[in-house]
Amino acid sequence: MAEIAVMGLGTVGTGVVKIISDNAGIISKKLGEPLQVRTILVRRFRDGPYRHLCTDDFSKIENDPAIRVVVETIGGVDAAYEYTRRCLEAGKHVVTANKQLIAERGCELLELARKKNIKYLFEASVGGGIPILHPMLECLAANRIDEVYGILNGTTNYILTRMVRTGAFFSDALREAQRRGYAEADPTADVDGIDAGRKICVLGDLAFGHQIDPESVPMEGISKLSLRDVKIANRAGYRIKLLGRALRLGPENGFESGSRTAYVAPHLIPESMPIANVEDVFNAIVVRGNAVGEVMFYGRGAGEMPTASACVSDVMECLSSWGEAPLWSPDVSGFENPLKLRCRHYFRIEGSLTDAAMAFGQVEVLSEDGETAFLTEPVTGLDAKKRAEKLNVLSCLRVLS
Repeated sequence: MAEIAVMGLGTVGTGVVKIISDNAGIISKKLGEPLQVRTILVRRFRDGPYRHLCTDDFSKIENDPAIRVVVETIGGVDAAYEYTRRCLEAGKHVVTANKQLIAERGCELLELARKKNIKYLFEASVGGGIPILHPMLECLAANRIDEVYGILNGTTNYILTRMVRTGAFFSDALREAQRRGYAEADPTADVDGIDAGRKICVLGDLAFGHQIDPESVPMEGISKLSLRDVKIANRAGYRIKLLGRALRLGPENGFESGSRTAYVAPHLIPESMPIANVEDVFNAIVVRGNAVGEVMFYGRGAGEMPTASACVSDVMECLSSWGEAPLWSPDVSGFENPLKLRCRHYFRIEGSLTDAAMAFGQVEVLSEDGETAFLTEPVTGLDAKKRAEKLNVLSCLRVLS
């Protein structure tokens, strides 16, 4: 009998306990022994089917030798970090869905797990139930990963989908997402790109083998996005999506070897690209390897059961000999300003085509009706900002190509 503990009985924690109960036969057969939840750490007690397993005393997990794996679903950094560190120090494997903790303290906790010869796994921290971290480390192990990008937040993708399909303003689409339970009462982390930013840091850490400091990563959300830009892009054969991107840089694109960058921002994406057609609360992550090219992972990126599914799979890996624990260097040097990247830019200005051409030379016009919307030739973000200084800019977005 393999016994585990769950810290936190919110959405994901409840899902973990449900899956272990509902799929007991399948899990036992694959694992070679039954799996059972022994203890659940909660802040306050509530009536329910798991009440008899609950405690508010962390030491009952930390000091219980029967507990081999601990699933952390508390969220945040403070308590989650302290409890995770102590569980690892006690020689217990830890599994988490906490992308903020991994992005900010993952390197330290992984090193501690390595020293203790145990595992600290976090497949559920990016993409919910979408398997992405293990495929990057194992299935794509023969590749040098040059780029990872994707739709990493289902809330913002749902809002953008409603803006395209129904012509809803951002504020109205956000309220609809909140009514449906897709957005929190305080949606800041989602709509301002913070959630996607934490996830792209984790993906970049794994892809490039070096720590990406979340504080160095520009995170731009969709709260200032105009419905007018969404409509113009749609008519021109583009979709606007909030993307997190992490890129390996080098001499081939004008940077020093070993450089890298990451950021989050809305992009115009040609509708011919598969990721442009990912809608509603679904996520999609594209990995570009130097041998395999681009591969895309698609599915529900959040929710009780998808995220819990990834957590339980990690628990089973901890209890078996499957896979190797991930590691990356704490070295944060080599991070470049993403505004140095070259790409096409979308501008909407209060002015004429002549004004646009004077600033950018050859442009592709998308709309002219008192305002002018256009696409530039590839330029760096720094250059685009400088050239646009004399224009009355209403909006500016990157173009993915």
